[in-house]
Amino acid sequence: MLVDFNTLPEESRIWIYQANRSFTDEEIVELESKLETFISNWTAHGTDLEAGYTIKYKRFIVFALNQSLTKATGCSIDASVRFIQQLEKDYNVDLMDKMNVSYKQGDFIAYKTLLDFKKMAKEKAVSKNTIVFNNLVNNIAEFNENWEVPASESWHSRFLK
Repeated sequence: MLVDFNTLPEESRIWIYQANRSFTDEEIVELESKLETFISNWTAHGTDLEAGYTIKYKRFIVFALNQSLTKATGCSIDASVRFIQQLEKDYNVDLMDKMNVSYKQGDFIAYKTLLDFKKMAKEKAVSKNTIVFNNLVNNIAEFNENWEVPASESWHSRFLK
């Protein structure tokens, strides 16, 4: 059952998929339609899942699931992964590679491989104050508080000396 992302409880589980490029305005319209269709039909053992989504910065697709009603199952998670993999093919974009880093450079969202980010940290091209996206957050509360944070407050801090 599709619900507005902003109405879901703070303990709702989330999954964040970051794209290696920004989506165009036209792609966003298509993505929203596909996401609404998928989530409207998303189930766990035949039971509707109360879930929503948001797209941030034209680059991040965030699913949220109210697990206090129905928990995700292996099959429902597999279905969402297959859906994301199909989006990767449809838009020629990488959404599943967790070994990449997104961070802010002014109003621009930069995307680098983890290796490049480490090199930039070593060269002081990014600092402890660089705003990074911590895609390891688990629920909406963490997403709201700890998703966009200075690198010093994230797992990224291990690369900053």
